[in-house]
Amino acid sequence: ATIQVPLTLPSQLYVEHDATVYARSGGVVESILVDLGSKVAAGQALARLESADQRIALAQAEERLSNSRQTVERYRELKVAGVVTAEDAERVEFEHRQAMLALRQAQRDLALTRIVSPFAGVVTARKTRLHHLVSSGDTLFRVTALNPILAAVHVPEAAAAALRIGTEAEVEGLGGQTARARVIRASPTIDPASGAREIVLQVSSDSRLTPGSSVTVRLGGERRQVVTVPRSIVDKDGYVQVWSDERTTLRALTLGSELGGDLVEVVRGLAPGERLVRTAP
Repeated sequence: ATIQVPLTLPSQLYVEHDATVYARSGGVVESILVDLGSKVAAGQALARLESADQRIALAQAEERLSNSRQTVERYRELKVAGVVTAEDAERVEFEHRQAMLALRQAQRDLALTRIVSPFAGVVTARKTRLHHLVSSGDTLFRVTALNPILAAVHVPEAAAAALRIGTEAEVEGLGGQTARARVIRASPTIDPASGAREIVLQVSSDSRLTPGSSVTVRLGGERRQVVTVPRSIVDKDGYVQVWSDERTTLRALTLGSELGGDLVEVVRGLAPGERLVRTAP
């Protein structure tokens, strides 16, 4: 029989949002607010660095800006009255703009002492300790989103032509857990080196599979010819009676997929055209 067999391709589950959170300012870790496995929201604080110096710098910048604002307002009035020159007024305006920039810098320096999650997910690594001195660029945490879970496969050109966005598939983990999936993206070109097209699938949200898991993806299909026998003719131990040379011989079969209509695929044990004996009930 000619059957349509799903493509079976290896893959590894991943998520789009998976990021290392690093220190963007040097300092001593003052508090750690989450731990390995903690679920976090976007913008949620993960840790804080000591910020006394930054708070003092911010207060000084706010004071300088307040004084600068008063000075520039006074000079604007004096310029209209013709008491000060245009050059003096421009110098004060420049100093006021510099004070505003200094305030923004001080606000940013303080904000960088607060380590936050870039998106919602779960903490999958914690690389820092309380009271540990960190430098800018040091790795502190890793945050991984829980959804959507994706799988990328490279499908041979002949089979890829039949795949479309929305095509249903099945994903199976090493432990036997299965989940539904569907095609959400497909490369418009064929890779000349491998002769395959990259297909990206999204696993259903109710799946218990986790990012990083090695899985088998079954999708689409390829046509191939197989030897089939009626399922009812095979005994419970996988044996059939083969008629050859005017006599019957008991032979063990290796069976494959159920094909419906009482037919089952024979992987090994029979050749096309061999005759079988059906035992009377």
